[in-house]
Amino acid sequence: MSKRTQSVRNLFAAGPDVAPTAESRQPMQRVASGAVRSLKDTFSEVERDYEELKQRVADGALPLDLDPTLVDPSPFADRFADQDVTAIEALKASFLEHGQEIPILVRAHPSEPGRYQIAYGHRRVRAAKELAVPVKAYVRDLSDDRLVVAQGIENSAREDLTFIERAAFSLKLEEGGFQRSLIQTALSVDRQEASKLIIVARAIPGWLVEVIGRAPKIGRPRWQELADLLKNEGSENKARKAAEDKSFAHKSSDDRFIAVVRAIKAIDKPAKMAADALVAKSTDGVEIAKMAISGKLCKIQINRDRDEAFAKFVMDQIPSLYANFRHSESES
Repeated sequence: MSKRTQSVRNLFAAGPDVAPTAESRQPMQRVASGAVRSLKDTFSEVERDYEELKQRVADGALPLDLDPTLVDPSPFADRFADQDVTAIEALKASFLEHGQEIPILVRAHPSEPGRYQIAYGHRRVRAAKELAVPVKAYVRDLSDDRLVVAQGIENSAREDLTFIERAAFSLKLEEGGFQRSLIQTALSVDRQEASKLIIVARAIPGWLVEVIGRAPKIGRPRWQELADLLKNEGSENKARKAAEDKSFAHKSSDDRFIAVVRAIKAIDKPAKMAADALVAKSTDGVEIAKMAISGKLCKIQINRDRDEAFAKFVMDQIPSLYANFRHSESES
């Protein structure tokens, strides 16, 4: 603002109720036409400054102080909910000591007047909300496409999104109808890498990704391994049992991933003998055969060294034994 503009503002700052001074009661002298023109120019400059300021605010060039309770997450969230309380507490401490140094980016909520949606800055909004202080924000007119690109560019610059967060974000955009080219732009990846992200995210159930979390130390090869393991029958049930273990929630995100993979890889232990009824013995008490039940199978085991010939005899008798069994069942 120029000195002349400030002078004019000071001239009228006192308002009409200021008591007149001896100097002000002097007879008014005729003002020269040049002075009038100068005064008009000053008013024009003030108006231009004001309009420029309004336009910069409208364009989002200047940050505004917003109530954080009026700021909603992006409809295309690219990161998981923060489970690291320590990081949030550190950010809150920084707010209290230095203030909010970097504004967030938001857009006006498309369907709820007076509210906003975040393009980036979720953690800063959470910190401001917990401290009950305003959050500084750039407010810009963003389409859905520009919103997700802004998110991607910001996070690519910080490089703090984990592999699974990027994969889940890619899948969310794909299922939201966004073009593959826009997904590539948002994540700064080529078509092949975008395809890999989406394939892995689609292969792992959403509930499992959610319970594991960000897993910052787990990269694409290990997530791909998990995706491959889940193709095997019964793998998802093993993963669910691992997640239901009492100690699971107390592990770090990386350790939760490892626990799930180990559970899926674990070989099923054979079922224990239920009772003596599953062991066939001779009249003199010598074990002849035993039946082991495992999964969908019943296995009859006979000692080969001692009774291989008997085992072959049993195999020959099985068809007639089975027929007799079925016949007796139909009559009962």
